[in-house]
Amino acid sequence: MSKTRLEAFSDAVIAIILTIMVLELKVPHGTDLSSLSPLLPIMLSYVLSFVHIGIYWNNHHHMLHVAKKVNGTVLWTNMHLLFWLSLVPFVTGWMGENHFEAIPVAGYGFVMLMAGVAYYILSRSLIAHHGKDSAMARAFGRDLKGIFSVVTYLVAIALCLVNSWISLGLYVVVALSWFIPDKRAEKILSEITD
Repeated sequence: MSKTRLEAFSDAVIAIILTIMVLELKVPHGTDLSSLSPLLPIMLSYVLSFVHIGIYWNNHHHMLHVAKKVNGTVLWTNMHLLFWLSLVPFVTGWMGENHFEAIPVAGYGFVMLMAGVAYYILSRSLIAHHGKDSAMARAFGRDLKGIFSVVTYLVAIALCLVNSWISLGLYVVVALSWFIPDKRAEKILSEITD
């Protein structure tokens, strides 16, 4: 089965998620910079979520670039990922509107955790569909960053009860870890495009 519709649908859903997030930003009722200060938690939440969604889009794009085909399992595991990503605007707003209180920050972490698990499941279903000796398996087989992310989200959720700012810091650490390119995936991608 071709992967084209899966890519197009996923891109559309992610674009809608980003659109919903930006539409949730409210314009201040003042003209000076001090009118922006009440919106700072909302803007910080938006930036964090925008980065996370961008990371998912980028990695999803790379993974599907390596994929040659999809099957029903891949379609459903992709929908599972999109479900969790579709909740990001809600938890982003909840966290920002409540100035990073513990429960909303934990809720944000839970959605990020489940998105990370869903991405891991999607990568495993693509590897299973392509075979253990495929380019997909070579590029995405050992998902150390994915495992690191899931474990870090679990720790961050637990730490919300101690200090939600520590949890937010861990969410940032996860995002920063994804900016470091995976050399295996880059090598496979360059082989495919050359």
